[in-house]
Amino acid sequence: MKDIGTKKISSLLVEYSVPAIMGMLVFALYNIVDRMFIGRGLGAYAMAGLSITFPLFTIYIAVGMLVGFGGGTLVSLKLGSKKKEEAELVLGNVITLFTISSVILMVFGGLFLNKILILFGATQNTLVYASEYMDIINKLVFFNFIGMGLNNIIRAEGNPKIAMIYMVVGAVVNIILDPIFIFTLDMGIKGAAYATALSNVLSSVLTIYHFMFSKHSNIKLKFKNLKLKKSISREILSIGFPPFILQLGASLTAIALNRSLLSYSNDLAVGAMGIINSIYMFISLIITGLIQGAQPIIGYNYASKRYDRVKETLQLSMKIAIALSVVLTGLIFLAPEFFIGLFSSGNAELLAIGSNGMKIYLGFLIFNAVYIIGSNYFQAIGLSKLSTTLNLLRQFIIFLPLLIILPKIFGLNGVWMAAPISDLVVGIITFISLKKKSILSVA
Repeated sequence: MKDIGTKKISSLLVEYSVPAIMGMLVFALYNIVDRMFIGRGLGAYAMAGLSITFPLFTIYIAVGMLVGFGGGTLVSLKLGSKKKEEAELVLGNVITLFTISSVILMVFGGLFLNKILILFGATQNTLVYASEYMDIINKLVFFNFIGMGLNNIIRAEGNPKIAMIYMVVGAVVNIILDPIFIFTLDMGIKGAAYATALSNVLSSVLTIYHFMFSKHSNIKLKFKNLKLKKSISREILSIGFPPFILQLGASLTAIALNRSLLSYSNDLAVGAMGIINSIYMFISLIITGLIQGAQPIIGYNYASKRYDRVKETLQLSMKIAIALSVVLTGLIFLAPEFFIGLFSSGNAELLAIGSNGMKIYLGFLIFNAVYIIGSNYFQAIGLSKLSTTLNLLRQFIIFLPLLIILPKIFGLNGVWMAAPISDLVVGIITFISLKKKSILSVA
């Protein structure tokens, strides 16, 4: 762990961010692979049904980041301050918070799942697919939390490669099980859900084993630390609140998008939105993985008052994120039909709606990259209020009014336009904030 304070920043960023990016992409694959198999094997309405579940799936991610990202950041800060016992206390409290969260979500989802899905935009054509999928995912959500959340802490304690390996193992199992359950065993959309859930169970077992028995873990899971400590829990939730708001906002905007798409088009537009969200998730999680990999470097050096190294990490992360977003935007504009076709069995209407929507919706990824890096950086150095403000601006204050106004003028294209305009405005505000508000200017 001490290398974080001395090793070359570019080398550290490769060492930490590449596994983190791989981990994020692997996590995205859990959802993306399901959509690809279902869209190509079960048809456009099954794909649309799965798209309806995206807001609920994103709520699970939000809770996972609230506790997992908050816990990971706090572990980095504690280890950077040479407080190993407190870092272990954070680990125990993270597991307990996940347990409480999963019980609440399982009960709530079990009682109101169909009503929630209808609220999210499910119709007569799509409700059965959405309900069958999420019923299984909801019952095993605890393993989703543990697999994702403790992976953050494995990275934070200085083991990014191990974190990546555990995520890759789970994703590979999911990819193998999907066609077996969906087609060979003829389980349909339930098979996709079981494949995802069982993969999460495996990832969870591996992460728990790591903290209990592995010689590579720098902190250990101790049963005495499972008892919640108010001050530690408050710190975890406080640090994790900005990314929680980011993901919760993504869920609420997805709901608003689904309902708007149904108003100005049909179920196939919702299916197209699900595909576009999968591509967006893939891209944004690359950038999120980059800054999450940088987070232990930033947290450790900030706690050690090595502000020059924190500044260098920010600058390099921002340059890489911008370069990646430019390349990926270019690919989307060159071949939108290719990306839509990955999730479609050849439905011409879905292909046309999705290709047009993708080019508009993902048009300003460069500004989205600045926003993701900047907001997470502010959170990592303790400026959580500024980070939260940026997240609220992007998800609510700018996006939702645009989603109401633009479709009235431009129809379906107006629905697609709300996101890139929001990215443009918030990206500029984030850059100005980095210049003016941070002691570590990007200048």
